[in-house]
Amino acid sequence: MTDTGNLKTCYEGNDHCKVFNDSIHGHVELHPLLVKIIDTPQFQRLRNIKQLGGGYFVFPGASHNRFEHSIGVAYLAGELVRNLKTQQPELDITPRDELCVEIAGLCHDLGHGPFSHLFDGMFIRKARPGLNWKHETASIQMFEYLVNANGLQPVMKKYGLELPKDQNFIKEMIAGPLGTNAGQGQEWPYKGRPKNKSFLYEIVANKRTGIDVDKFDYFARDCHHLGIQNNFDHRRFIMLARVCEVAGKKHICVRDKEIGNVCDMFYTRISLHRRAYQHRVNKIIESMITEAFLKADEHIQIEGKGGKKFTLSKAIDDMEAYTKLTDCVFEQILTSSSEDLKEAKGILQRIQSRQLYKFLGQTKAMTLPQKMISTWKEELVKALPQTDPQVGLQPDDFEILVITMNYGKKDKNPVNEMYFYSKNDNTKAKQIPEGQMSELRPTCFSETLIMVYCKKTDNESAKKHFVKWSEDKGFQVGETVGL
Repeated sequence: MTDTGNLKTCYEGNDHCKVFNDSIHGHVELHPLLVKIIDTPQFQRLRNIKQLGGGYFVFPGASHNRFEHSIGVAYLAGELVRNLKTQQPELDITPRDELCVEIAGLCHDLGHGPFSHLFDGMFIRKARPGLNWKHETASIQMFEYLVNANGLQPVMKKYGLELPKDQNFIKEMIAGPLGTNAGQGQEWPYKGRPKNKSFLYEIVANKRTGIDVDKFDYFARDCHHLGIQNNFDHRRFIMLARVCEVAGKKHICVRDKEIGNVCDMFYTRISLHRRAYQHRVNKIIESMITEAFLKADEHIQIEGKGGKKFTLSKAIDDMEAYTKLTDCVFEQILTSSSEDLKEAKGILQRIQSRQLYKFLGQTKAMTLPQKMISTWKEELVKALPQTDPQVGLQPDDFEILVITMNYGKKDKNPVNEMYFYSKNDNTKAKQIPEGQMSELRPTCFSETLIMVYCKKTDNESAKKHFVKWSEDKGFQVGETVGL
């Protein structure tokens, strides 16, 4: 099979490319196979999953969904791979490679649950402790289900893809090496493409540096809808990207003069976390939604394969059931007259009427295990004597959120993981020594914040408990902590 001869053009037969007028990238044209994927229930589901979770309750403009983000990532993935192909024909990037990269960009977020990261990062973690489940895991399961349920294998073959090889390649670009032991002690753990095309795995989800088109799109899209300035120019990065060989592997590199643009990208990331993703009101709203979902979990039944019913937290075990699970579950609980959902409904009503848990303050700390939170709640109650135990505070009246923010590589400088090429020799990659980086760069790349709230908004002594507890723990307290 030759790739160029079997990959059909956009206008052959009744199939044609589709033009989307995107709010960020303008008019983008997608291959008819991508259009076939978009026009499935599994992909259309993303229209009803908010990109920023509970952020829409804080930022009125943050109404965008995973649907448009996924289309944007597919577009940027195609732009980057085609630029590399044009600039470096020796890379032997085939039309099959291009199409697979675009599909991976389109399908990388299929596995997100209601309110995006709230579902896998907060709800599932509490509902099913010990379960190592991430939305990337569900993305490859949903992609497999989407292909099978809609009979897309013949269509994929029609456009020149080799199955199951290319199907596995797409899944590897989304979630990394497949299999429980994949990558352990293996020089090259991927099956979809050989080692000489290692750079293709850095386009959609770059496990090495974290610089990929997924971030390019959500930085631009989130900043646009949040009203926050985006200082990173992804178009320039794509234009100046090249592939160089380092230690036997080919990596995507960028011009050394672009280090400022790259630093702006990481600064944009941390700014979005500080100002939006980890906003104190956003976090407590997401915590309240999570609490409501936990109380409603066993009382919501979603029909899956063969008519089997699944609860809210168990729907991830069946893709047919998971396809039906979106942000709409919020309204389902809110409008329910069931006595079983009364408590969960009450929490969501508090969100709608803005009767949120009261923010007591935040403080800095080193990275701390979640198991300490239950001890801290008891310490908060005991921090000051309670004159009237009948109306006093109980441990469950406090909500403590431990939030860690970083530049994408925990406590390390992510720029140290990158390779750059120079104008004089664009075939050799190098790292930028610390001494040659700007003295204006940050010296700390991670911090952990402890945010404390009280569910009893009318309890005036709760703030005093927090201040005394923070003093006893030796934690710094103040309006500027974490800013």
